[in-house]
Amino acid sequence: MKPGAIGLYEEALDMSGATLFLRTACGHALPLQVARWCDPPDVADEELLHRCRAPVLDIGCGPGRLTIALAERGIPVLGVDISRTAVARVHQAGACAIHRSVFEPLPGQGRWVTALLADGNIGIGGYPDDLLRRCARLLAPGGQLLIEAERDDVDERMTAWLEHADGRCGPVFPWARLGVSALLKLAAAADLELVEEWQHAGRVFVSVTTRSR
Repeated sequence: MKPGAIGLYEEALDMSGATLFLRTACGHALPLQVARWCDPPDVADEELLHRCRAPVLDIGCGPGRLTIALAERGIPVLGVDISRTAVARVHQAGACAIHRSVFEPLPGQGRWVTALLADGNIGIGGYPDDLLRRCARLLAPGGQLLIEAERDDVDERMTAWLEHADGRCGPVFPWARLGVSALLKLAAAADLELVEEWQHAGRVFVSVTTRSR
């Protein structure tokens, strides 16, 4: 998502979860779980958090429920997000986050033991192959990337925009949606190996790791 495309998202965060959709150019309206992102971690999130090894980079951390939960457990973690409002919420909770794109220079490149791409963030930038290669460079040798995939067997690259329930729309940006099969093909091309695949509460996750360098 481009920085200029997040105005409605930031408004929804300030309202603690207004109804917001990701509208695709082909006409689909995908509801965004803003209220859930603002809540404490749920049972599926806990399965994800249990697998985190420090230090952790939470890519597209949003309002920071995962970043904050890890910090509260004493696990070194840094959230990264292009939304100033989201980053401010993380700071207010006492955790660390920076206002930056994952494709910009980040601290600790090549030294993160775990990186997270939860809540559909595999779609960031619209080119998941580029995103996976970027994440592989951020990880330490043997580091793990924990990714939330779509439940359906999809492989979509699209243009999309945010749409409020009242009809207001934001600008267009590139996005992507990947099911497990498509995700694992791109992960292999990025020199990432499958470690584990699991489901919980209707959500689907995979863990991939960098090959030793």
